[in-house]
Amino acid sequence: MSSRILIGIGGGIAAYKVCEVISALVKSGAKVRAILTSAAQEFITPLTITTLCRQPAYEDTSLWQPHHTRPLHIELGEWADLLVLAPLTANTLAKLNAGLADNLLTNTVLASTAPILVTPAMNTTMWQQAVVQRNWHQLLEDQRYHALGPGSGMLACDTVGEGRMAEPADLLTYINSLLVTKGERDLKGKRLLISAGGTREHLDPVRFIGNPSSGKMGLALALAAWYRGADVQLVHGPLASPLPTTPQLETVAVTSSAEMRAAMLAAYPQADWTIMAAAVGDVQPAHYFPEKLPKKSLPSDLLLKPIPDILAELGQQKQSHQKLIGFAAQTGDIIAPAQEKLERKRLDAIVANPIDQPQSGFGSEHNQAVFLDSAGHQVAIPICSKLLMAHQVLNLINGLA
Repeated sequence: MSSRILIGIGGGIAAYKVCEVISALVKSGAKVRAILTSAAQEFITPLTITTLCRQPAYEDTSLWQPHHTRPLHIELGEWADLLVLAPLTANTLAKLNAGLADNLLTNTVLASTAPILVTPAMNTTMWQQAVVQRNWHQLLEDQRYHALGPGSGMLACDTVGEGRMAEPADLLTYINSLLVTKGERDLKGKRLLISAGGTREHLDPVRFIGNPSSGKMGLALALAAWYRGADVQLVHGPLASPLPTTPQLETVAVTSSAEMRAAMLAAYPQADWTIMAAAVGDVQPAHYFPEKLPKKSLPSDLLLKPIPDILAELGQQKQSHQKLIGFAAQTGDIIAPAQEKLERKRLDAIVANPIDQPQSGFGSEHNQAVFLDSAGHQVAIPICSKLLMAHQVLNLINGLA
């Protein structure tokens, strides 16, 4: 069954970003309907939204049209699996906080029990007003509401500051997560430590031994956990794409395995769950040259030395209340090597994923895996987006004894 998403578009220049969100959702197979406030129509036309949704756009006048068999706001409120209010203006924020229902959008919000994702957008001075901040924090006390942003950057008024609406890609990630979780914050109160990306072991300032890890799987795990209410610290090597500006994750950027080891060991005692999704190197050059070597001076035989096993070290320090999960990127048989690592490193579970299969492994937007736990259970995760796989992995960890 396709997901049903109702988009409420407020009156702000950031309304143009919603077009990309609607287009992507429809292309993914979701059913999308949209309500434009009267102010929103000053920035974007109903025709544009109708074309993108493949459904008529709803306006305030639609509330009073007699051809509906049931009141429109009731029908829309019951139809939606998720409401997305973007951009959320100061005016609509105040109405929601007061429980007002003076247009189609606010009536529909009150006629629905679905989770609501709100992404504010306004001038920095407006956003920082005490009354706006009071309305914002009071609104988020209602567990129906999930917030994304605002971010900081150049605004349409030429101000540089907080108040910028979240980017479409970040909004889509949160929407897809809420469709999975139904708005539940089942990891609230848990502290998660997650590693992502590959490490680089330098021979000189410009040459290194590394691997093609993009960090997408670890980042997906961090975002999925954050959306589910966890406190998340992400330790990451070089990433293939920038970190999202919203949400602002707690991050530690590293390059080498030694830096990752130091960061992980420092944060580990405070973590309830630790997920080692990073692709840490196994060896490094035995000698580091502080200046770039001329090509003619490169060693014909490169001496290597082993890198300490971070995951095994964490396993030795694990306390009874902690859960430690590893990843095993493999070719060929993925089960036997993962099982051996699970036992040797004293893990609670390990995620074995093939990197020699289509749409899997390093750099891919998708992944597949087998989840093995210390009790001997195995659960296959078929090919899916890395975000969906992240949620499935978190579900399985949550079910560990």
